Order: sequence, then C-alpha cells, then structure tokens
Amino acid sequence: MPALPSLELLNPARFDTAPILKRLASASRALAELKGVAASIPNQGILINTLGLQEAKDSSEIENIVTTHDELFKDDVLPEAFANPAAKEVLRYRQALHLGYRLVRETGLITANHIVEIQAELERNNAGFRKLSGTALKTGAGETVYTPPQDPAEIIALMSDLERFINDGERFPADPLIRMALIHHQFESIHPFYDGNGRTGRILNVLCLVKEGLLDVPVLYLSRHIVRTKADYYRLLQSVRDADAWEDWVLYMLAAVEQTAGQTIKTIHAIKEALFDYKHRIRDEYKFYSQDLINNLFMHPYTKIEFIERDLGVSRLTASKYLDALAAGGFVRKNKVGRSNYYVNLALNQILQG
Repeated sequence: MPALPSLELLNPARFDTAPILKRLASASRALAELKGVAASIPNQGILINTLGLQEAKDSSEIENIVTTHDELFKDDVLPEAFANPAAKEVLRYRQALHLGYRLVRETGLITANHIVEIQAELERNNAGFRKLSGTALKTGAGETVYTPPQDPAEIIALMSDLERFINDGERFPADPLIRMALIHHQFESIHPFYDGNGRTGRILNVLCLVKEGLLDVPVLYLSRHIVRTKADYYRLLQSVRDADAWEDWVLYMLAAVEQTAGQTIKTIHAIKEALFDYKHRIRDEYKFYSQDLINNLFMHPYTKIEFIERDLGVSRLTASKYLDALAAGGFVRKNKVGRSNYYVNLALNQILQG
C-alpha cells in the first residue's frame, strides 16, 4: 500500500454525523440556488469569463501572486501595453480553468491526463508529474510540515487511484460535496507537480461540481473563502495528515461551499440587474443597440474597439463611434494608453471590485 492511503480506505459512514449532515444540507441548498440563478443569465459565457477572472485573481493571491482588478482587466484588453507578469500569470489561470471546463463537458470525466493538461496550461510547461525527489511543504520560517510522496512511480499510482475515485462514485458512496472535499485534500497531499499544485487543486474543486451536475457552468470558486481563512485552510489540511481529522476538514469545505455560493448568488443578481439596465437604456437611446453589443460589454469588464469589431462584425470606425457614444452616455469610461483606447464598463467594474 502506498505511504499515502487511498481514499477508498475511509469509511463513508464516518461522515454521517449530525454536524456534517446539517452543514451538507445547507451547502447543497445554496449550491442548487446558485445553479438556478446562474442559468437565468442569458449568455453563460458572461459568468464564465467575469467570475473566472475573479477566481483567477483570488486563487493566485493564495500563492502570493498578487495583482489588482485594474491591472488584470487592463492586461486582458491590452496585453501589449501592460507588461504585468502577475496579471499575465493570473490570466493563464483563467485559460486553464476554461480548458478544464471544456474537457469535462466533452468527456464527462476528470482524468489524470486532464489534470496534467490543466497544470501545463497554468504553468506554460510540459514538466508533468514530479520525477525528482526533494519537494517538501514548509512554513514561512522554513520548517518542513509535510513531505509528499517522492517516488515517481508512487505519484503515478496515487494519481491513477485518485482518477478512479473521482470518476466512479460507486466506489465510495458519499455525497458529491463530501467527495469533492476528500478529492481536494488527496490531490494536495499527493502534490504531483513541481509547481501549480494549489491552483490546479482549486480548479479541480469546481470541475468536480460540474462533472457531478451540481453546476452547469464553473461559477462556484472557493478561493476567496480560502484567502480569507488561509490559516484555517492550511491548519486543517495538516490536521488530517497528523490526526486523521477528516470530519473537521469536510466541515470547513462545506462551509466554504455554502458561504461562497451565497456571495456568488448576490454577485450574479447584481450583474444581471446591471446587464438589463444597460440593455433597456441603450436600446431606448441608441439605434445601434444589439444583444451582441450587450454581451460584449458584460463579457469584458474592459473592452476595446477590436472586440466590438469582432463581436458585432462592424468596421473599426463604426466600433469606435459606438464606444465613444456609450462613453458620452455614461455607460463606459474611455481611457487612453499610448495610441490605444480601452473602455471600462462602469457598472460591471463596480460590482467586480466590490
């Protein structure tokens, strides 16, 4: 048996405690409500794009890759003008998230190879699973708190075992939210990559929910909760390894799901309200109104002439006139960088920046 035990050796019945069942019920209700609210946005790509950026920012912050919304949105719209390494790394996270979502939608599975692809997109390398020993998790003071498996063959065996656990629910008959919590812990404990384990593991969380049909689109992101409770997150991860305290870990993750779902519901309601306000006012005030225009404005917190050209199929001059008219009307704010302009969706930006 590997040094790191298989999750299937756990007894599912140990999670049938009153505190866990109570928290599970409330987390499941919040998640079901989130699924319904997300479905009420006509263009799901708006949520995937805007909330995906939020998640990318928060997940990267846990790894001390810190950027602001403004830096992130500017780099998204004018990457050639804003050479911000942290923002570029955060945007790679969103690309990795999109890749994972596409793979789950296409296959209905989350395989070890999919996880390797996600991490490769995130880190922009093809190093794959660790092949060299020496990886250890340390405190800020340099003290080793956990040494993950070191043997490359063991890492491959553990990831194959985790793949079976993820994709065959009958092997461990527990609620999908409990399974997600266990999967996240096991992945972080295997620590299969040289870099990007934390961020890949957080992408894995939402992909598990999509795979199980608990969400249609990847809009529940736990990273903001983890940022706010970082000490608890790492303490509880370690207490499972030290003291088999799985129940406390599961309770933490269920609370994260419930609280994050509630926050995300409020955000989506605010985006929907702003979207319909823009839609009605732009339709009333401008002959150039179209649904494609509204989709563009809410797909990109910061947009530009080229995005309007592409999405609406109009000339550069026409796209420029549209955006300048919207700027004059107070819908967007025009900013100039060198010879380029970008346009900030004022309502959406205020929502996303909180």
